[in-house]
Amino acid sequence: MSLPAAFYDRPVVQVARDLVGCVLEHEGCAGVIVESEAYHHSEAACHAYVGLTARTSVLYRGPGTAYVYRSYGIHALLNAVCEPEEVGAAVLIRALEPIEGLDRMRERRGVARDVDLANGPGKLTQALGIDLELNASSLVEGPVLIHPPEDGAAPPVLLAGHRIGITKAVELPWRFCAAGSRHVSRPWPPGLRATLARG
Repeated sequence: MSLPAAFYDRPVVQVARDLVGCVLEHEGCAGVIVESEAYHHSEAACHAYVGLTARTSVLYRGPGTAYVYRSYGIHALLNAVCEPEEVGAAVLIRALEPIEGLDRMRERRGVARDVDLANGPGKLTQALGIDLELNASSLVEGPVLIHPPEDGAAPPVLLAGHRIGITKAVELPWRFCAAGSRHVSRPWPPGLRATLARG
């Protein structure tokens, strides 16, 4: 069962933290979310900072809507819209640990090492076959779904750090990663390497 809309109808930073450990699934391919970033219309790194436009209108839809946009004209990036409709906020899904459909993911990505399949926001959408036509679709009803953590999975220990790949509002510690995961995108946040060494 996918996460309900109520899961996303909360402060975006809280949702970003809680999405780490959940499972993202599309067309038979799936992975555990190991990295996320929060964006809110009150800060300049968020697309909704400019207000309501044709592009940002999806960010003002109901919580649990998928916001998929093209980055640098190359990569599709997947975001989960959060908070009430009058608030422009979303969580960028940055990295996954692949768990299902790995052969299909390797074929789409053209890489052999599983750790390289989805360790970045553009890589994971390519691996799962997520593109712009899924913008404004429902993460509750699909076709892209986010499920609660697998039964018996230990809650991840989170590392918080500054968001990457942006030039504005860089001081906000709104990037969240699962400690001990080699599937987190580069550059790794401070402290991650030490958790790998312990593992």
